[in-house]
Amino acid sequence: MDYCEFFSQFKYLSEKPGIGGRIKVEPEDFIVMEEPLPSIFEGKKHAIFLLKKRNWDTMAAIKEIAKRAGISHREIGFAGTKDRHAVTYQYISVPGEAKEKVEAVQIRDVELKFIGYGKPLKLGHLLGNRFRIIVRDVDEGAFERTKEIVRELRSKGGFPNYFGYQRFGERRVTNHLIGKLLLKGDFEGAARLFLGAHGGNMEGDEARKTFWETGDVNRALEEFPKFLRYERAMLYRYRETGSWRKAFLSLPLPIMRIFIHAYQSYLFNLYISRRIEEGLPLNEALVGDIVIQVKGGVPYRDRTYRVTETNIGFVNEKIHKGQAMVSGPLFGFAMRRARGIPGRLEEELLDAEGITLDDFKRLPKPMAEPGGRRELLIRPLGLTYGYVSDVGMCFRFFLPKGVYATSVLREIMKDH
Repeated sequence: MDYCEFFSQFKYLSEKPGIGGRIKVEPEDFIVMEEPLPSIFEGKKHAIFLLKKRNWDTMAAIKEIAKRAGISHREIGFAGTKDRHAVTYQYISVPGEAKEKVEAVQIRDVELKFIGYGKPLKLGHLLGNRFRIIVRDVDEGAFERTKEIVRELRSKGGFPNYFGYQRFGERRVTNHLIGKLLLKGDFEGAARLFLGAHGGNMEGDEARKTFWETGDVNRALEEFPKFLRYERAMLYRYRETGSWRKAFLSLPLPIMRIFIHAYQSYLFNLYISRRIEEGLPLNEALVGDIVIQVKGGVPYRDRTYRVTETNIGFVNEKIHKGQAMVSGPLFGFAMRRARGIPGRLEEELLDAEGITLDDFKRLPKPMAEPGGRRELLIRPLGLTYGYVSDVGMCFRFFLPKGVYATSVLREIMKDH
């Protein structure tokens, strides 16, 4: 299953026909500029660099920088991962004493610019991202169709805040499936899928297929390409310990947690889709909903309150003023649960999947996931767009952290 087929199960919010087209034909068609928290510059022990990369995965770029600078990749901090098939700008931190070594690093399609001193960056240390995106292979009528779709979605409160395909895998849409197996304690099944899933026309598919069919770890270590470093690290660890659980725990923390986050994201997308399917509003609270506070267009997901029969009028007034948003579940052991009709939807999803919130607590400690809430709608800030002859549609907008530009474009393109 490719990501287009995978996403076809999630409902569109708008009913107008899409513009079609293609994104990321060239890396320069998808430009991302990170907007960090101002507080990252409060400190003197770490050097802050602006990292520009083209066609590089964030973790791969950081590992290569670390290797060439002679430092551990764990000493390099970053606020968020960025698209690979794009030109992206993001901030990284390194220990102050490594500044000159990092400045001397030269890597193709990677540029590093020293900005100043601050504190070590961690995931989440950003306000959001600015995007400039080209959609190619569309006709002149795309501008008017875009205008109609945007008008319709504004009347419905925004774009559905689906997690984008990057969360699940573009060619091997397996991350959420691996996450569910881990949640069930089936580390062997999860490893078999992570190492053996193939069919995406990717280098290494033959070796993956052989492992899928044979489960031969030694042969896999001989045949897996060197660039599959996470897979090879897992195989080596399994050969040392005979434990797939320990093999998973040998992965870097951000990689290890991708699978659980992908499964949470899958369930969240299902929740939005089910709510649209049942005709329940995304921009109006129901009794039992959990609502997130919004300031300056940015949702504060740690500031939530429950909707009751007593406060529903007040809450919906806040929503219509852009000061609050209805949320959906990021399932986890400490998640604040909805009640009423929204709570029923959450319960039905869990029952259908055969999981409980306690399952998120039984995971190995680094993977254990408390969960949380996430707004159901995207409201891009500063959205502008236009048709450029012989190029296509050009879009510019800002999104808060953790929100996917591809989910904005999905509703306009309707390419799934």
